[in-house]
Amino acid sequence: MIEVEVKARAPEDMAGKIAALGATLQAVENHHDLYFNSPLRDFKKSDEALRIRIKEEGARLTYKGPKLDQTTKSRLEMTVKIDDPAQMEKILSAIGFVLSAQVRKRRSKYSYEGVILALDEVEGLGRFVEVEVEGVGDYEEQRQKVLTILSRLGLHESIRSSYLELLEEKKRGL
Repeated sequence: MIEVEVKARAPEDMAGKIAALGATLQAVENHHDLYFNSPLRDFKKSDEALRIRIKEEGARLTYKGPKLDQTTKSRLEMTVKIDDPAQMEKILSAIGFVLSAQVRKRRSKYSYEGVILALDEVEGLGRFVEVEVEGVGDYEEQRQKVLTILSRLGLHESIRSSYLELLEEKKRGL
C-alpha cells in the first residue's frame, strides 16, 4: 500500500487549528519505534526503513520503501501485526539486522475528510504535524489533498526527513 504523507513543524496552537478545521480526535497514543538497518544494504542510502512500533494497542513490524516524489514523504508501506516485539527484535538480530535507533513520541490522532492528521510530540525534536492518507485511489489526487490540508493548517513547508533522520541530523549538529 502507498502511504501519501506530508510533515511540518507544528506551532504551539496547532491543536486549535486542527480543531478549527473540524477534525475529530480519534486517539492519543505513545509510540516507541525501534529502527533496524539491513545486513544487505544501508537503509540510509537506499531511503528505506524497517521498524518495530510498540504502542498501547500492540506492536507492528513495518517496512517502508524509498520516497516516491520530491515534495512529500509518500512511499510503499507494508505492515504486519506482531505478538511479541522483544522476540521479533531477537529474530531480526539473529539474521543480521542491527538496531540503529529508537524514537519515542506522543501522538494525537485526528480524522478529517478521509485523512489522518497526527500531532506528534517527539522526544528530542519537538512538535510536528503529519497529514496522511493510505493509498486507495489516484496517487496524484491524494498527494494534492494532503498538501492542500497542510496549507489549510497555515503550513507551507513540508519536511521530507523522517523523525529518525531528523534525530540523526540533530546528533551531528546539522
